[in-house]
Amino acid sequence: MTAEQPKIDVHHHIVPPQYAAALAGMGITSTGGRPLPQWDLEENLAFMDRQGIETAILSVSAPGVFFGDRGLAKELARTCNEYLAELVGEYPQRFGAFAVLPLPDVAAALTELDYALDTLKLDGVGLLSGVDGRYMGDPAYDALFDELDRRGAVIFMHPDTPAETATSGFSLPPSLIEFVFETTRAVATLLFGGTLERCPDLRLILPHAGGTVPYIALRLCLGQFWPGLQEQVPQGVIAYLQRFYYDTALAGAPFALRSLQELVDNSHILFASDYPFAPELATVATIGGLDGYDGFDADALASIYHGNARALFPRLQGG
Repeated sequence: MTAEQPKIDVHHHIVPPQYAAALAGMGITSTGGRPLPQWDLEENLAFMDRQGIETAILSVSAPGVFFGDRGLAKELARTCNEYLAELVGEYPQRFGAFAVLPLPDVAAALTELDYALDTLKLDGVGLLSGVDGRYMGDPAYDALFDELDRRGAVIFMHPDTPAETATSGFSLPPSLIEFVFETTRAVATLLFGGTLERCPDLRLILPHAGGTVPYIALRLCLGQFWPGLQEQVPQGVIAYLQRFYYDTALAGAPFALRSLQELVDNSHILFASDYPFAPELATVATIGGLDGYDGFDADALASIYHGNARALFPRLQGG
């Protein structure tokens, strides 16, 4: 571990071996237009040491576990969660983990949620922006969000590849541009579907500085005056957007940070790498961007690198 500022990385992916094998068996070798990385424990720890990352909160990224077969989704979620729990048990100060849920089966997701948080003692829940054509915030997922709210769970919501019909004629890799739009679509659905008003205790982390949310926040505010939407956001759109946490993965540049800082205070910004889907050079750039940004003093950087995450994950407070 370097002597630099300690870091807690809230956006750090894993490709468990059995999960990778299941995807390969279905002919799935890429996600978002990028090859699935070959995840290796020792290399992961070495990367963390090189970048001064004290703890990484692990999550399974897109494409998730649902491929049209609800039974398989349940099996894959359980396999991933038990593998994550083993890693956290072996390296409790190096790793945390967000549980995988077998959506769109809400009943199965609630069962897995109980097992993952109460039995396996994972640190929170990982969701995708949407599953099976429904974004988070869709009424189909109300029961799940009500339970997450009751628990005050920490939730990490990663974008997924949009349906082909949404990007027909657009040939660039979805992870290049579409991921930030998918996050934004999910946030808008959570807002104007009433989930955020109904569930005030959700602690939800948005990756990549919120997609496009900070930049288009004023445009989202138009919903406050839109018949059929305004009833869902009685406190005003900005109040709900300021409840989210925003990570810095692939967003450590002044033009992104300035917009984010105008929306939320430093207590809602979290360090993130997006490793191993993003190369190590991206993490180097993020750290350099945060350290060189003139809007953060030493106290703000300490909060962003580790203090805010320790508040979200109390078991890491002794670090």
